[in-house]
Amino acid sequence: MQQATILLAHGSSDPHWLAPFDHLLTNIRQQLSGDTQWVQLAYMELAEPSIEQQVEYLRELGAQHIHIRPLFFAAGRHLRKDVPAMIDALQQDLREQGHHIEIELHSPIGLEPEVASAITHVVMRQLAQ
Repeated sequence: MQQATILLAHGSSDPHWLAPFDHLLTNIRQQLSGDTQWVQLAYMELAEPSIEQQVEYLRELGAQHIHIRPLFFAAGRHLRKDVPAMIDALQQDLREQGHHIEIELHSPIGLEPEVASAITHVVMRQLAQ
């Protein structure tokens, strides 16, 4: 089964806000071995590419299971309601088109212990200055 990943950010119309996500994707792809097109970046709103656009792109590549990994600090309303509704609609549309693709929403990256540890480290360093 061909698996793919979409890194999901909130989105903004401000290119300065978007730039760190492009750099993050570039860094991740540089550390991957093999075909990096299976890791894509999408925005929930206010920027492109959208989740829908990236799911379609990955479907065309042959993805059968797409992991959505939110680059959010916590699971607020967007991740509890909006994104699951978007995924449900996408999966319904795909089924109606005769495609069976599993889309799995993961917990936000901000809930990972390494993220909390890194933030604590940076704050402690800044407080010591």
